[in-house]
Amino acid sequence: MNIFADFNARVVKAVEALGLTDKDGAPLDLSRVTVEPPRDASHGDLATNAAMVLAKPAGQNPRALAETIAAALRADGDVVGVDVAGPGFVNMKLSDAFWQAQLASMLAAGTDFGRSTIGAGTKTNVEYVSANPTGPMHVGHCRGAVVGDALANLLAFAGYEVTKEYVINDAGSQIDVLGRSAFLRYREALGETIGEIPPGLYPGDYLIPVGRALAADFGRGLLQMPEDEALAIVKDRTVDAMMGMIKEDLALLNVHHDVFFSERTLHADGARAIRAAINDLTLKGHIYKGKLPPPKGEKPDDWEDREQTLFRSTEVGDDMDRPLVKSDGSFTYFAADVAYLKDKVDRGFDELIYVLGADHGGYVKRLEALAKAVTNGRVTLTVLLCQLVKLYRGGEPVRMSKRSGDFVTLREVVEEVGRDPIRFMMLYRKNDAPLDFDFAKVTEQSKDNPVFYVQYASARCHSVFRQAREQFPDMAFGREALAATGHLLTDEGELGLIRKLAEYPRMIEAAALAHEPHRMAFYLYDLASALHAHWNRGADNDDLRFVKVNDPILTSARLGLVQAVSDVLTSGLALIGADAPKEMR
Repeated sequence: MNIFADFNARVVKAVEALGLTDKDGAPLDLSRVTVEPPRDASHGDLATNAAMVLAKPAGQNPRALAETIAAALRADGDVVGVDVAGPGFVNMKLSDAFWQAQLASMLAAGTDFGRSTIGAGTKTNVEYVSANPTGPMHVGHCRGAVVGDALANLLAFAGYEVTKEYVINDAGSQIDVLGRSAFLRYREALGETIGEIPPGLYPGDYLIPVGRALAADFGRGLLQMPEDEALAIVKDRTVDAMMGMIKEDLALLNVHHDVFFSERTLHADGARAIRAAINDLTLKGHIYKGKLPPPKGEKPDDWEDREQTLFRSTEVGDDMDRPLVKSDGSFTYFAADVAYLKDKVDRGFDELIYVLGADHGGYVKRLEALAKAVTNGRVTLTVLLCQLVKLYRGGEPVRMSKRSGDFVTLREVVEEVGRDPIRFMMLYRKNDAPLDFDFAKVTEQSKDNPVFYVQYASARCHSVFRQAREQFPDMAFGREALAATGHLLTDEGELGLIRKLAEYPRMIEAAALAHEPHRMAFYLYDLASALHAHWNRGADNDDLRFVKVNDPILTSARLGLVQAVSDVLTSGLALIGADAPKEMR
């Protein structure tokens, strides 16, 4: 249960009972009323802004109104103290019995605690990674992969119906370059001396196995075919090989997509899908024939000084209209975007999320405009941009990979530091902030390494249970038995841990609504810090230890608290895509 939503409803009910109206005698708009943790924990457990946002429309003094609301909230049986602070904030302190009851609910829910229905089954498509199938995944793809995957996990946990999607950019000039590069490796596999890879082709060694496979399957047959026919075969085989390698790389990172959409299908049958999408926009009045003025500054690749078919995107929020057909009659890249977005809409999605690299910042307005035009504003579209990741080892920049030719591969990073540090640390900064990733720091075992600190908290929880089983071999460790003694938890450190656990559902819903999966990593670090702090108190005071020697009943109560912490750590780490270890060596 989200206790903040629960008390928000209680505050609203209390305000409604006051019969307040605006200056015209209409009921007050209570949608801006919120209940949150106070900024200073010493002020209480919950704080509401009700008086602050309602005073002006109600024609009352904020502090006076706050006192009236406070008086009403004092009648709530779960509230043991209400104070008015500052210009009109109302702070509430809840009873120990309330927090003890919350722990019982947490234990009953297990790792489903925090699961929400706020998404109401909204069909949501999250597209992420979508790297060109021209080589192995590199570290530049890593952050978008983690952000997109964790966001999709978060949304599903919050009640959305989520599809994880990868669009394969298997049409266009880069695939022609890939085919020619692989054909060169094919000739090399047949024994030819190819020399240095010509400029403009892909130089990485990862194409050598592709060339060998082609030589094994076709012998010299491809050399005897017309070039177009041979290259068509090579391109198909190479894209398949690259996608196989990409999927393997993503699996190392625990990233698995539901749908792999081929861009080439949009160009099939004479670009039937693209033509249909443009016709749909034409019927809606968004397409016209015209000329674009020369842009200020650098000219974009798709600008031509001629009359052309244009998408009237400035009328739906873009900063310039977009060309759809090139002078040679072929479609622009954006025309394929039109068809692809319409395909998603036709599949029934209500919300579209694109996770792109920072270099795609220019796509944001045009995609948002396109969604408005295609769906008449019915479908919401969000673009998340992931800033660059800089790699360091002990403070020194990491050198490029020999295997790839000019970049550090994702596989190399995973093999050196492991999946979990990557997934956690890629979320330990907001996606639009630059990120420095130091191989040495993310593998050190210290509080300064967030992923270690959180996973160590998980391991500590399990170590408490191992110790308890040794001390009390006949104790019942079931959740109901542990919850039955929760009323014995009265120490401020114990209650503080319950309060921190109670923030989890609110964090999940807020992070899902804001599309900010990094909040999960921040929350888990705070929860781990609270656990470690209370553990350290027990190290200094035997009476506060989780396993209380010669007191199995109090130990049972404290084990219930440890179990709830373990559940939330397991749940949160799973959403991030990392493990919650039972022990660490």
